[in-house]
Amino acid sequence: MNLILPLASEGDSGGGFVGPNIGEFFPPVVLFAGTPFELNRIMLVRILVAVVIIVVFWLGTRRMSVVPGRGQSLIEMGLDFVRVGIAEDLLGKKDGKRFLPILTTFFFMIVAMNLTGTVPLLNIAGTSVIGVPLVLAGIAYVTWIYAGLRKHPGKFLRNSLFPPGVPVGLYIIVTPIEILSTFIVRPVTHTLRLLMNMIVGHLLLVLFFLATSFFFFEAPGLFKLFGIGTLAFGFVFTLFELLVAVLQAYVFTILTAVYLQLALADEH
Repeated sequence: MNLILPLASEGDSGGGFVGPNIGEFFPPVVLFAGTPFELNRIMLVRILVAVVIIVVFWLGTRRMSVVPGRGQSLIEMGLDFVRVGIAEDLLGKKDGKRFLPILTTFFFMIVAMNLTGTVPLLNIAGTSVIGVPLVLAGIAYVTWIYAGLRKHPGKFLRNSLFPPGVPVGLYIIVTPIEILSTFIVRPVTHTLRLLMNMIVGHLLLVLFFLATSFFFFEAPGLFKLFGIGTLAFGFVFTLFELLVAVLQAYVFTILTAVYLQLALADEH
């Protein structure tokens, strides 16, 4: 659990309670300062997550057998969750298998990066800065547009912008709305939904644990008892953040599958 008390922001004078601020998401450079490859704590968390995912899947699948061991069973359960519960359920067996690699990558990458927000010493999600959510949403955006164009090369964009069955005179209203909702709002909300949940979750946890530190070590007299309440709330919100970490990965992945389903639908 995230019971390591976060440090106050730079510039804190040490007197009184200082809450979290947006500077939490712009930590100082740790390695390679002044070069195009400079790394801060969040970038190191992302690299660590990538390495951990690769190692875990390699260890769990290097000795595949008909009767799976414990590691192989866990990996297969996770893969089956994405394959059956998301890919095949929404896209069918053929298209589900086709897009399973990207959906699987999205789910496990986002889960792992979200969970680092509750890991002691890491204490921040790799998805809490816009870079990763934006890149993943961009990949999803290009993928479902490519899928639609490939399956319906002559109709995808036309039917997306000029929905069949709408009176011709209404296209002057409908088409701008379709452009905005499908090709602009969709990727923006796909990005922000993941990003903002991770930002808010981090700020709440930092707030509770900073308040706990303040009440226990700085508050006078009986005010120290408030630290018990903030610590309890911090513990509860840590559990809640674990749930949100998995839920947001599921939501991001299933929305990608839904967009693919819409792009591949025969109506196009």
